[in-house]
Amino acid sequence: MSLIQAVVSAVAPHPAVERIELVGSRAEGRATSWSDWDFAVWTRDFAAVAAALPELLARFEPLVQQWDRLGEEYCWMLLLAGPVKVDLIFPGRLHEKEPPWRPARENLDELDAHFWDWVLWLRGKEAAGVERQPGSVAEAVESYRAARERAERRFGVSVRREVEQAVAPTLASAP
Repeated sequence: MSLIQAVVSAVAPHPAVERIELVGSRAEGRATSWSDWDFAVWTRDFAAVAAALPELLARFEPLVQQWDRLGEEYCWMLLLAGPVKVDLIFPGRLHEKEPPWRPARENLDELDAHFWDWVLWLRGKEAAGVERQPGSVAEAVESYRAARERAERRFGVSVRREVEQAVAPTLASAP
């Protein structure tokens, strides 16, 4: 079963899902091997579907699954082994951008997961030739790792490295 079929078959049966379809670069035939898998999900009851997402997607054993804090529309982000980035976007469900993370003992794991999701997305943009900041993915990773280590020392905690270990090695290959 393809990833498209697997995601659709996992989400579509929910009684509040009206429709789910592949969108973005993969649907438009302009994807690179680094491109994420974007799915638009239309619902009758967004709150019910949102609450059910972790259970609906558990079969994928995601390394990360969380809401995009910066999206204009609600977007449930998954990072799967491989790594494979999957976004479930809810068209018309406006999301107010959340303030920047303030590293704390309670959120360091979520911050770390969001970073690795973001840097994988950034690698996809880099492979497609899109301009970006910082200057490179390697620069973003190096800068982030140093900041994370400072935060770990400051808060006396260690962030699990499972997501980094899944994503970082793949970033070294050329786009």
